[in-house]
Amino acid sequence: MRVIIVCSYNNHQVSPFIAEPAELMIRSGISIRYFLIQGKGIRGYIKNLVLLKKEIMEFNPDIVHAHYGFSGLLANLQRKVPVITTFHGSDINLITNRPFSVLTSLLSKSSIFISQKLYRKLIIKGRSAIIPSGVDLDLFFPVDKVEARKQLGLPIHEKLVLFAGSFDNRIKNYPLAKAATDSLNNVRLIEMKGYKRKEVALLMNACDMALLTSIHEGSPQFIKEAMACNRPVVSTDVGDVKNIFGNVAGCFITTQDKTDIADKIKLAFEFSNTKDGRQRIMDLGMDLKNVTTRVLEVYNSVLKNRGRNGQK
Repeated sequence: MRVIIVCSYNNHQVSPFIAEPAELMIRSGISIRYFLIQGKGIRGYIKNLVLLKKEIMEFNPDIVHAHYGFSGLLANLQRKVPVITTFHGSDINLITNRPFSVLTSLLSKSSIFISQKLYRKLIIKGRSAIIPSGVDLDLFFPVDKVEARKQLGLPIHEKLVLFAGSFDNRIKNYPLAKAATDSLNNVRLIEMKGYKRKEVALLMNACDMALLTSIHEGSPQFIKEAMACNRPVVSTDVGDVKNIFGNVAGCFITTQDKTDIADKIKLAFEFSNTKDGRQRIMDLGMDLKNVTTRVLEVYNSVLKNRGRNGQK
């Protein structure tokens, strides 16, 4: 099977939740090529159409798999190869983006939603699957906190809270996280920016807890990866976080009120780890290998309906 993955490259990197399952597919014998989009807004994406058509002519893929609504719309402007679009959150949560995602879903041979909540927000139903982004459990696993801090050069006894992204990401709502942590004594908020993937896993283990204060999300990878490391987590009620948490002790849903967040952080500090956060991720079938298998099943289903033989 030959697959072109269409995704944004505006940040000069392919998001790990796109690259990691693709790497697993390559190991299983799938031939994958990336088409990386540079440009913003619908016009910025459409300008890539000629280059995409050229790539399709050269590579002759069986499937085009686009990530996010705008990428999916671009991919569907060619009708030679069936398109599968994965919707991740901002493409549906943002009202200005949603009409384009509706159109993309109509044009795509199949749609993948990373959460049930996103699926329910889109008007179009059918020809779809709900498959969350997977967690690489071989990369994200519990490590002794002191040892992790030593490797990263972090102070051993300071209270450290890991923020769910860069401070300048508006959606992540850094001002709210800062207001909450500033109200607590001797607590430092750590920006998750500029780290390699292995360092991110180590950082999650080094911090006392993980904090997400986002305005909206799809199915935040940050939450799942922190839980895979058995870290305590505090999160606003966005995306499918409440379902992911389940009844795991040490994982707390908070409102957007800074006092409530601070109170939940104090509760999270009482847990050295969650003990069964990692097990919860496995029980939900959110490990990378399982998720990648499910995506391949969608590929094969589309090819079967097209009258071609797919392979895993």
